[in-house]
Amino acid sequence: MERDFGHHIPLNGIRGGDRIDLVADEAERLKVAQRLGLPTLKQLQAHATLSRDGERVRVLGRLRAILEQSCIATGERVPEHVDEPFEILFVPEPRPAGADEEIELGNEDCDMVFYDGLAIDLGTAVADTLALVIDPYPRSGDAELALRDAGVLTEMQAGPFAALAKLKKGGDES
Repeated sequence: MERDFGHHIPLNGIRGGDRIDLVADEAERLKVAQRLGLPTLKQLQAHATLSRDGERVRVLGRLRAILEQSCIATGERVPEHVDEPFEILFVPEPRPAGADEEIELGNEDCDMVFYDGLAIDLGTAVADTLALVIDPYPRSGDAELALRDAGVLTEMQAGPFAALAKLKKGGDES
């Protein structure tokens, strides 16, 4: 299945130190933007170095993107520039575990991508990485006002110290 930014690299074609540059064309950017719910994705590119140890492929690189998101409070477009390093480890899909067998993942497993053992899909992994690094709660300049008008309390108003301040203020009035 071809994903929105699929760039398959056959395992037998990967040698240690291979460098690759991926640049999403307009159609790929549109598909990624739709999947991530972005109004626009003006640029998506990754520069990476691949190294291989048997069936394991380590990718070290840098992801760059120019995009807009919708503000969580107003819906206005919020521009964002992404320039992030990344590290992804591709490993073959594990054999099915028994029903009672638990799988425990550590921090080093968080950027692990399973593949079929024949080819890695670096483009899809890059698009997934973009999804993880963009601001999960984009806010426009008018967001605070819109939230206040909607009755949403700030952290200072809703936090534990606000409750203490109210108690203290109530105690001073008596």
